Amino acid sequence: MLIVTTNDVPGHQIEEVIGQVFGLTVRSRNIGSNIGAGFKSLVGGELKGITNLLHDSRAEALQRLTDEAQAKGANAVLAFRFETTEYAQTGTEVCAYGTAVRVRPA
Repeated sequence: MLIVTTNDVPGHQIEEVIGQVFGLTVRSRNIGSNIGAGFKSLVGGELKGITNLLHDSRAEALQRLTDEAQAKGANAVLAFRFETTEYAQTGTEVCAYGTAVRVRPA
């Protein structure tokens, strides 16, 4: 699956626009991450537990986007983006989205 942030793929022609696809996950932070983040905010520095949470969440959202695009017959996703929001002050929602297409080399 070719996934790009651009609206086209150099050297390829769009055969069919399939439509919007997305992958979504919502993950809660564990109590250790919350306590660690509280202490870390006093002295500054990277919040490694939250960094890992976001990394894993993005990977899961991207896999779900890929699965949906493949299920619809796409071989590429254009205009790919991530959107991240806090959910109920206890978790993080990550949405990966873009436009599923079928492309071929030009």
